[in-house]
Amino acid sequence: MDGVIVVDKPEGWTSHDVVGKVRRIANTRRVGHLGTLDPIATGVLPLVIGKATRLAQFYTRSDKIYEGVVRFGWSTDTYDRAGEPTSEKREVVLDAAAMEALLEPLRGRFLQTPPPVSAKKVGGQRAYDLARRAMPPELEPVPVEVYELVALEVEGSRLRLRAHCSGGTYLRSIAHDLGRRMGCGAHIEELRRLASGEFEIAQARTISQLESLAAGERLLDALVPAAQMLPGFPSVFVDEQTAGGIRQGRNFPASPFRSLSAARHVKAVTREGEVVAIGESVLPNLYHPVVVL
Repeated sequence: MDGVIVVDKPEGWTSHDVVGKVRRIANTRRVGHLGTLDPIATGVLPLVIGKATRLAQFYTRSDKIYEGVVRFGWSTDTYDRAGEPTSEKREVVLDAAAMEALLEPLRGRFLQTPPPVSAKKVGGQRAYDLARRAMPPELEPVPVEVYELVALEVEGSRLRLRAHCSGGTYLRSIAHDLGRRMGCGAHIEELRRLASGEFEIAQARTISQLESLAAGERLLDALVPAAQMLPGFPSVFVDEQTAGGIRQGRNFPASPFRSLSAARHVKAVTREGEVVAIGESVLPNLYHPVVVL
């Protein structure tokens, strides 16, 4: 069990809850996630299992795709419906043309302030931990990029959005900023992640589906093998002797007949499909193992 299981996270669960459950289902402690989802959010939560947990570091800035509902009329301290209201509640009727004008500045590259209740670290502590102790931190704006931000539906005081954005972008902050610009406050009411990096909702299994697969000893059916992870890293096939040297930290060559000049990282893979290591370029067609599985 070395690879990724894509979970369709249920509403109300934390990402840590899902990790704990899959540890029991897969009967292993070696399970981690590739980026958290808020408790109210559902959808794609990729979990790395076994030796593939060592590859998590290469997913820290993976692009994401979301669909969500923004509720206008008041803001909250968490920027979503789980928080306490921070403005007076008002009845609002949205106009589609006005919404399009509000969305335009939130496309492309810009600086975004994360929500005060978030996984961002301040002085080595998570922002949500500080907020729970009534010490909400002042978070610095960070650069993000929104490749696509589309209004799918406008109905009453609700706006349904689809967003394709860089890692580290918060839809909650987009909702809060929209409400601030409207002058009436807003927050995320629903949020579903449709993709995280190369992992998509079509691959995702519910917790009950994973339990059924495990009961039938078919959990491997849900596994994306480590060799299929990081498709942007070309595969360099190595023989048994080279694989042994890589595990001892030795550099390894790539075929001079392959054009890998633009590839900073490659996957060293055996002919049986086992990922031995991630190599980083040190010379043309020569790689140093930076992560060994």
